[in-house]
Amino acid sequence: MNSRTDRMPEGMPVLSPGRHRSPKQGACFMEFASYLAGEKWSDHPACTHPAIAALARDVNDLASDAARAQLTSLIHRVVGLTSGDPRFGLAVALHAARAALPIASMERQRALAVALLSFDPEHGPETRAAFAQAPDLEPWARSYLATTRVAPRATAFTVQSIVHSAIVGIAYACVSDSDDRLVTVLRETIEAAEAARTPVVDRQLAAV
Repeated sequence: MNSRTDRMPEGMPVLSPGRHRSPKQGACFMEFASYLAGEKWSDHPACTHPAIAALARDVNDLASDAARAQLTSLIHRVVGLTSGDPRFGLAVALHAARAALPIASMERQRALAVALLSFDPEHGPETRAAFAQAPDLEPWARSYLATTRVAPRATAFTVQSIVHSAIVGIAYACVSDSDDRLVTVLRETIEAAEAARTPVVDRQLAAV
């Protein structure tokens, strides 16, 4: 695939939302990735880390047709993009949470604020910048966590829930550039994951 174009080669399935039984019906982002990887047709291929795959599926499904066309140049980059580091998936989820926090609806903002306080307790610069755009959220989340009896756990389900809440929050936010934000969060996540293939950057990504 030519990474400089947003068009699929002639005869290839066209990106569309949802799952598809075969390429003849079209393809979502991750189904096309499974095709490129030579795997069985699936939107949950083994070639991509589950957190990145979850983010890509949601962006694919919630973006407009025009924005979805921009995703085609990113598909080949998720093939083989995975990690054995247990912190990797959470780093992906928190990146999405920070992108969504300033613009999501209040209900989703609060859920994302709790996630950031729970799983990024050191408050890196990216988290501080996100809270600075919604200053009332941090005190609310701290108060909530002080009274709850159940400490959040960074399970695979939690990671994917944070990702989904963030992407839905961006897609339905009352902003004029939600499509651009969706494409950007996926592209930036892929770039960070690619950089994390080196040990030094891997530690940086986990700390984000």
